[in-house]
Amino acid sequence: MPLYDVFFFVVIFFFVGIFLASFISHLLIIALTSLFLGALFLFLGYFKKNKKLLWVSGLIIFIVIGAFYYFWDDRKIQKTNLIFNQTANFSGVIIDAERGLSQKLIVNLLAPQKGLVLIKTKQYPSFQYGDLINFEGVAEKTDKSSYDNYLRKDRIVAVMDYPQISFIKNNQGNFIKAKLLILKDKIIEIFQRIFSSEKAAFLSGITLGERGEFSKNFKEAMSKSGTTHLVALSGYNISIIICLVFSLFLSFFALGRRLAFFLSILVIIGFVIMTGGEASVIRAAVMGVIALLAKETGRIYSFRNALAAAAFVLLIKNPKLLVFDAGFQLSFLAVIGLIYLSPIIKNLLHFKKESLFDWQDNFSSTLSAQIMVAPLLISYFSNFSIISLLANLLILSVIPLTMILGFITAFVGFVFFPLAVILGWFLDIFLSYEIFLIKFFGKLNFFNISSISFLTVVIYYVVLFIFIYFNTRKSAFINKNF
Repeated sequence: MPLYDVFFFVVIFFFVGIFLASFISHLLIIALTSLFLGALFLFLGYFKKNKKLLWVSGLIIFIVIGAFYYFWDDRKIQKTNLIFNQTANFSGVIIDAERGLSQKLIVNLLAPQKGLVLIKTKQYPSFQYGDLINFEGVAEKTDKSSYDNYLRKDRIVAVMDYPQISFIKNNQGNFIKAKLLILKDKIIEIFQRIFSSEKAAFLSGITLGERGEFSKNFKEAMSKSGTTHLVALSGYNISIIICLVFSLFLSFFALGRRLAFFLSILVIIGFVIMTGGEASVIRAAVMGVIALLAKETGRIYSFRNALAAAAFVLLIKNPKLLVFDAGFQLSFLAVIGLIYLSPIIKNLLHFKKESLFDWQDNFSSTLSAQIMVAPLLISYFSNFSIISLLANLLILSVIPLTMILGFITAFVGFVFFPLAVILGWFLDIFLSYEIFLIKFFGKLNFFNISSISFLTVVIYYVVLFIFIYFNTRKSAFINKNF
């Protein structure tokens, strides 16, 4: 078996172990069942002289390793000496601050306490990343409810509502991250000075993944029109940024390919840190870096292995993402759709390689992504609109240009603000068009599906993956023989 296949299947079996451990609370049950299956495949492989069965028997050990890693990681997080369910004093550094009608602060506690606490507090006074604070209140421990599992996947061990907070001092976080967050805030400030609040918020969303300034009505319009992913810094957004950065270093700054490659990686790492390092952003960034590396080294770029590598990086950092993070699941399913389902749709519809405004490519990409994520969208958000396909088709064609103009406007805004205002006039046309379509399709509240059973989801994906598998094999056979 080639090395790249070994890597892929080792990672997949490792993921299976994490998946099982997310539902089965005893490692011994997983280990004994896995060892039994491993022995069975070894026996069958030996007597039938089947190398594939022998390989499977060896790979099963990685199920046990994956499950062990999940339990070890969970136990490490839960090791804390917090005082729960009674009033106590705490101190810690804010590592994340989300502003809205109220503030949500994630605080990394200082000794003698240990762990992350989610604090909900009033809108003012406002706090930011790196602030050292004292607070007094009642810490409630996260258990295994659906909401608490959502919190625990972010390493949060306790929640606290409206404690008494006193500010001690600032700049106690990571210096580089703090500066990048300041840069992010200044870019958003430039957008806010040039555009209306709604347009500035939308531009901040598609370029920086910032969603704190959206109104409730606009969030609802994006949800109903199926365009929320535009402001989630998905692989689509990150791929635009990677291409833009690499092209700038290579062409505009006339740097050598190797130097442009390394500088592009540094910029992408900085961008991931600046935008909060969500699962979809890291996944897209890892895949983008692998794509650049493959291109620069002349090696074949395997989407399959790149996707597995991206997932592996994320799950090593946090194995709870696999089952308890909707963004992780939606992100990877959408990419699988784009890579494997989109070409099949193009062939079935006899699309050409080139079309006006690339509408055929956008249509197949949007349809494939929607097909892949539809059951999860219904399960998680109780809302999936069939008209979202048309909304995305009309909007996605101009998103790359909007993002590029947005970054250029922000850069010029730092150097010579009046020129940024002039650029903003052109950018305003695209923002108006996109926001109009989001609101328009958001009002067409029909063809919505709000519920789906678990069995239906399972059957749906089994049939879909069988369809993709046989059509991919058919295409490979045709390409090989003709």
